[in-house]
Amino acid sequence: MDPFWSYGLMIAGGAGWTLALILAVIPVGIVLGLLGAAAKLSSWRVLRLGAETYTTFIRAMPELLVIFLVFFGGARAFNWLLAAVGFPEIQIDFNPFLAGVIALGVVQGAFATEVFRAALLAVPAGQIEAAQACGFSRWQTFRFVTLPQVWRLALPGLGNLLQILIKDTALISVVGLADIMRNAQIASGATKQPFTFLLLAAAVYLLFTTVATAVMMLLERRANHAWRRA
Repeated sequence: MDPFWSYGLMIAGGAGWTLALILAVIPVGIVLGLLGAAAKLSSWRVLRLGAETYTTFIRAMPELLVIFLVFFGGARAFNWLLAAVGFPEIQIDFNPFLAGVIALGVVQGAFATEVFRAALLAVPAGQIEAAQACGFSRWQTFRFVTLPQVWRLALPGLGNLLQILIKDTALISVVGLADIMRNAQIASGATKQPFTFLLLAAAVYLLFTTVATAVMMLLERRANHAWRRA
């Protein structure tokens, strides 16, 4: 088989790992973002302090450093915790994919916290008071009044975070994940044609970001349409 096609297929396989990483990180970042935003707006000082420490610390660190800390130190810290609570026989090892999901999820969550916090603050307080006056519980108010508006208001910021996430996945190649970037580097070194395969990798990343942009525009259009109808 032609080396170009052989290594091209390898990069395509790496694209599968990159896509899997993106899809795994998205829910982690959203959940951490919602929890962090709720903690920052909580009446409990300890929650506000914890969330502020989390976002300040993580947003100040380079993503690559977070990846190294999780990959090399995360498993050790987790195993120490298991031993401390009485399960020393259980040993956990972080593979590159799991380390990437945790590291990028934590980073995305720190930035998503601020996106969701701003969106929560933008919801008119009068609507929440009206829902409570109609007999809605706190959960019903959040589910039917607050959350739909937060989703609409947060979408532009989440779209920007998604674009950053797609590019940040390339950093996981440094810990051994066979993603687009790592396979492109292998192909470049083996064939002595770095421009060809790095350009191919760039084209795949461009495809991912283009599709992500189209999806976010569709979601924003649907959310705004529903808002105008309401």
